[in-house]
Amino acid sequence: MFNYIQKIIQFQKMKSRSKEKPEERQETGSDLSEDLGKNLAILRGIIAESSDLIVRTFVIGDRVKAAIIYIDGLSDKALVSETILKPLMYHTDLDSLPEKIDAEYVKSELLYVSSIETDKFVGTVVDKILSGDTAFLLDGAAEVLIISLRGWKTRGIEEPQTEASVRGPREGFTETLRINTSLLRRKIKNPNLKFETVTIGERTKTDVCIAYISGLTKPELIEEVKRRLNKIKIDGVLESGYIEQYIEDAPYSVFPTVGNSEKPDKVAAKMLEGRAAIFVDGSPFVLTVPNLFIESFQSAEDYYSRPYFASVIRILRFTAFFISLLAPALYVALSTFHQELIPTPLLLSMAAAHEGVPFPSVVEAIVMLLFFEILREAGVRLPRPIGQAVSIVGALVIGEAAVSAGLIGAPMVIVVAITAVSSFTIPAQMDSSTIYRFVLLLLAGFLGGFGIAIGLFIMFIHLANIKSFGIPYLSPVVPYDKAYLKDTFLRAPLWAMHKRPKGMSLDDIRQKSMSGPPQLDKNENKPEGQTSEEPT
Repeated sequence: MFNYIQKIIQFQKMKSRSKEKPEERQETGSDLSEDLGKNLAILRGIIAESSDLIVRTFVIGDRVKAAIIYIDGLSDKALVSETILKPLMYHTDLDSLPEKIDAEYVKSELLYVSSIETDKFVGTVVDKILSGDTAFLLDGAAEVLIISLRGWKTRGIEEPQTEASVRGPREGFTETLRINTSLLRRKIKNPNLKFETVTIGERTKTDVCIAYISGLTKPELIEEVKRRLNKIKIDGVLESGYIEQYIEDAPYSVFPTVGNSEKPDKVAAKMLEGRAAIFVDGSPFVLTVPNLFIESFQSAEDYYSRPYFASVIRILRFTAFFISLLAPALYVALSTFHQELIPTPLLLSMAAAHEGVPFPSVVEAIVMLLFFEILREAGVRLPRPIGQAVSIVGALVIGEAAVSAGLIGAPMVIVVAITAVSSFTIPAQMDSSTIYRFVLLLLAGFLGGFGIAIGLFIMFIHLANIKSFGIPYLSPVVPYDKAYLKDTFLRAPLWAMHKRPKGMSLDDIRQKSMSGPPQLDKNENKPEGQTSEEPT
């Protein structure tokens, strides 16, 4: 009777276990055993049976059973055959093999692979297989050899689409983590350049790599980056934008406190100032922290050109940023509340253009700006040839038709066009300027110039209160530091910028201080025996 009851209980347990999910049935926190068949059953039970899961069993020297497991498409099948199967199946001499073949002997004597790790933890082995490595299992051994033979298809190194430049390197990051780290290593050939990798994502197991220069980057910055990354508990990370939203200092601000770039030279330059870079496997955009407001107006090309033209272009960027913010709001405020500030001929022209328009200026501006944002979104999301056609047709045909029909005044079309072109000059602040443009426009529509002043006052107070990983967002303007203004509104010559940004790194000195430009020695390039002194 007791045996009968016990069989019923066992049957109920088996029935309930059959209804569980595969990941719930298997123990991923246990160690592997010495039984090859049992180990294969455990790994097959955890990794769902799929057409891309390759399990190859074979015999070493007609004596020991072995197996390899890898994912088709993530591992290089040709390398698997050349470096594992051929040496173990055909190039093993029975007379030279020892009595007992263990994993350590196979690793040191038989395999032709440079990178091999040993592990016996089931969860680690599964993660390695799903990352593209090949697992080698040997009958009678509880250890698994993790062989790095990753070989999936990748996108080639191309010029970044979002950061085009006239002068400078043309290479950009790709979606493969190790290619990106190698691009950075080519720029910074320094033994102190370090990479630390963590895994984020309960299901995606995405590799996130922290890059920094030891001895230059502050250790507290790296510790803070690690702390914020370790706090992320999410099922998947598909792009660096996921990480950015979890580690930024001001998540409710429209201004970005974490930088991003596709250019290796730009990331390397920021790291040489003491910043840390965050690589995310599967994303060509690399995050950099801390990120300051002034960085939005700096371009890598500024430092490859002479300082005079670079300074003029930087002033032009600041001007374009304020035009994109204030142009619609100023037009509405002047045309609605402060007509006395407009010259009489211009005021008469504006009044004639607005005659017959059924909407007030603020409504005109909101409608035109919304129409522009719709056109921009359509041009970005559609295929490139169609997107360009939509933008041209929308801007010319619909805009001209709206003016001809008397729905929109011609001056408003000009103002919105200038605003749109100016906003493209500062891509890093396009999101913030778009949102704040509408805020200032509504304040100008209700309060005129006083409303614009209130909006700008609130914006500057907000910017002054933001920090990015402990560094003031408006540094070095707020707090003001004259010594560090050589790379803000103007770009001083490279030989004059002998200091790194204040408080950013352990070593503030970038180069030896110079009182003037480097000069050739007076006796240099002179014929032998001749000096630069004038004859007496």
